[in-house]
Amino acid sequence: MSMKRKNFLQLVLISLFVIIFIAPVSLMFFKSVSFAWSWPDWIPSQFDLRAWRVVFSDVMIYQSLLNTIVIGLVVVVLNFIIAIPAAYGLSRYKFKGKAFIESALMLSILIPVLAIAMGLHVSMIRLGLTDQISGVILIHLLPTLPYAVRVLKAGFDRLRHEWEEQGSVLGVRRRTVFWTVMVPLMTPSIRSVAVLVFVISLSQYVLTAIIGGGRVSTLPMIYYPFFTSANEAVIASFSVLFALMPIAFLIVFEIALRSYLRVIKRP
Repeated sequence: MSMKRKNFLQLVLISLFVIIFIAPVSLMFFKSVSFAWSWPDWIPSQFDLRAWRVVFSDVMIYQSLLNTIVIGLVVVVLNFIIAIPAAYGLSRYKFKGKAFIESALMLSILIPVLAIAMGLHVSMIRLGLTDQISGVILIHLLPTLPYAVRVLKAGFDRLRHEWEEQGSVLGVRRRTVFWTVMVPLMTPSIRSVAVLVFVISLSQYVLTAIIGGGRVSTLPMIYYPFFTSANEAVIASFSVLFALMPIAFLIVFEIALRSYLRVIKRP
């Protein structure tokens, strides 16, 4: 491939990225700080932060943000704890019923989550998990865990089994090989799982409403009612806040991941 063609493709990809991801968020941001911005004006005639004041004047916004962050982080951690050994076992070992297990993991994706949640609701009432953050965290594993296992299994499938055997031949414990060799090589899959799980957990409205019973307030619980507002700036402000949370999570997770990689590389 010639250098000119390569540069052209890079320009096209960057342009598509800006159009699909950057432009909509930027448009919402300008809409949230504008007053009476309408077509055919290219820029707002007046800037105003009243929409952001309306959003943060809601008495539930701070508690909802805290609940959303805590639930999302715990769901991500639990997904890694459960999905890593499950994905590793499905990737490395052959056993009876393996195909059935892989198919069963897809059921929560193929079957409407609402139907499963309604069935689990009765069990969670008996266990005392309804109207509790713990119950919401557990129900958020339902739509996230299958994706985590699938993505991590694909990552393990790309790694050759001989790389682990070389560590064993050199006398290195399997646990050390896993954390110092396998995990760095699995970085793209780990990053993808973390962001995907957090976004899915962040966007759950129905599951949170059913299990949380309206007592566990998260950002989607107060986000959707804002759509009844006639003020487009208020809707845009809430949309920007909603969009910034995955970006902030990705930045923090990337810093933590890079710090871990630097630590294990030290002699």
